Formats: sequence, C-alpha cells, structure tokens
Amino acid sequence: MTIGRTGPIEPSRPLNEGGRGAPAGKIAKNDDTVSISKEAFKKADWLNAIEIVSSAPEVRESRVAELKAKINDPAYITDTLLNGTADKIIDVLWPNGGDKLKF
Repeated sequence: MTIGRTGPIEPSRPLNEGGRGAPAGKIAKNDDTVSISKEAFKKADWLNAIEIVSSAPEVRESRVAELKAKINDPAYITDTLLNGTADKIIDVLWPNGGDKLKF
C-alpha cells in the first residue's frame, strides 16, 4: 500500500468528484468467532505473574538480616510467640471460627 500526497490511500479505488475515495459497498455481517488457545491463556497467566512480581516492593536486605538474627536467637522464640503465630494461622484458615478451611 502506498500513500501519495494528493491521491487516495489505496490507489485501486478511484477518486470521486469530492476528492474522496468511492464509497465501499455494504459490508455483510458474518457470524465470526474467535477462539483462544490454551497456550495463549498460559502465556497471559505468565505475563500477569511477571507484572505482579515486577510491581512488588524490593527486598530490604537489612530487614531480612535482622529477622534472621532474631530467629537464630534462642531467647526470641518463646511460648507466647509460638502461640500467637498458631492463633494467627488458625484465624486465617478458619475465619470466624468456622469448620471449613478457607481456600
């Protein structure tokens, strides 16, 4: 396809008196369908995951080192800490004291 300065975009369509291309005929409506492959869905999932990971905040090395030092300290892990952690896990998995796991 070529575009001239004064001519039509498609040279095969003649100009009418108004300087525009001749009107196209009626466009017939078809019942067109589009099918998306499993591979395309998989690729979209990967791209979505990459976008989520890319937008995540960066790891703070100093905070990670601080937490590792706390965990390695035997005085840090107490019954209060373990019970609080277990309570939080139960609250997440069984909200409102329900009998079904939340997934």
